[in-house]
Amino acid sequence: MKEGIKIVTIGGGSSYTPELIEGFIKRHDELPVKELWLVDIEEGKEKLEIVSNLARRMVKKANIDMKIYSTLDRREALKDADFVTTQFRVGQLDARIKDEKIPLSHGLIGQETNGAGGLFKALRTIPVVLDIIKDIKELCSDAWLINFTNPAGIVSEAVFRYTNFKKYIGLCNVPIGMKNNLAELLGVDSSRIDMDFAGLNHMVYGLNVKLDGEDITSEAIVKYIEGNITMKNIKDIEFNKEFIKALGVIPCPYHRYYYKSADMLESELEEFKEGTIRGQVVKKLEEELFELYKDENLDIKPPQLEKRGGAYYSDAACNLINSIYNNKKDIQVVNTLNNGAISDFKDDEVVEVSCVITKDGPRPISMGYLPTAISGLVRQIKSFELLAAKAAVTGDYDTAYLALCINPLTPSDDVAKVVFDELIDAHSKYLIKNRDIEGEKVE
Repeated sequence: MKEGIKIVTIGGGSSYTPELIEGFIKRHDELPVKELWLVDIEEGKEKLEIVSNLARRMVKKANIDMKIYSTLDRREALKDADFVTTQFRVGQLDARIKDEKIPLSHGLIGQETNGAGGLFKALRTIPVVLDIIKDIKELCSDAWLINFTNPAGIVSEAVFRYTNFKKYIGLCNVPIGMKNNLAELLGVDSSRIDMDFAGLNHMVYGLNVKLDGEDITSEAIVKYIEGNITMKNIKDIEFNKEFIKALGVIPCPYHRYYYKSADMLESELEEFKEGTIRGQVVKKLEEELFELYKDENLDIKPPQLEKRGGAYYSDAACNLINSIYNNKKDIQVVNTLNNGAISDFKDDEVVEVSCVITKDGPRPISMGYLPTAISGLVRQIKSFELLAAKAAVTGDYDTAYLALCINPLTPSDDVAKVVFDELIDAHSKYLIKNRDIEGEKVE
């Protein structure tokens, strides 16, 4: 790869972008980003301008050779790029609020990446990602696409199943957050901990844990129980301690939606009544963040960004790009083709798993079979993901409805039908209908 890297970030007007800039600045000695192009759409023009100006101030303060470009022309930006990152939200936060409100109005969990909300986020997002890939294949065919647009697992499944584009990696901040939080509970630096991860996006488990090479899995589970690890955007409702001990692995924060469904729903319904569902809270946080970003004296990532819920994204994204560029062969957790890593899945199914990261991409580490206690739930979610991905690329109503019905957060096919139809009406502007995939067979 040539000296001096060109990176394109689609969704550059995101409130997360300053964390990404911080990550590139911190690693500039070994990851020489010369051009960073921030791309957005017309509706995001004002935010793009604000974020781009902050990015330029951050780069100036760091005194590094990195040029920040901002544009609404995606194709102009993509020409000859080395890496492309995607961090956008189709329909912006108003769409997220609908994904949460509509299910809750019928007594279903409303969450942006799980259940009905996750399905419709996928249906809106995947067609856009596939269009971006068409442009990449034409304008920068050697570039890696690093996607952290949610739901990352379903998006990744669609890319690998319905395109021939292979230089793609799906990324999530949950595993690195789990590892860092556990290290904090143990009172050690996270570099001393090795943690095997296996499962699916937002359905990943920490399996074996080592400290300085010594197995401490049992101790780690005890610390996890004591610490009640969660994320900013997920209620910290405690797992039953005896349950986690019996489970024998470390669940991710999103598992609360499956193991604590009744409690999570009750909490969300209360927020729904009060007008404080997560999407509404985030919208207010974003307004406050962008007011901060406008300050011409601000030239760092403000600490208030941590309230947004995206902690460790810069570490996850920048570490991944750095490891590919420098062929580091370190271990990171990504969404990629299984290729035998987890025995419960076919080789051509996407999993979230610990991988060795090389210049040729991720090499999944063999994890064998998942423990019996978790394999059924994970397999059920994979069935949901497969149908959701198919529905997103074909626009087929029946396939999308079926996906929602088989999701474990859906209690009834009849309720699913009502919620499904309301969400279709709410998001009709962004949904495709009965589209053929050029040159691809959809089975």
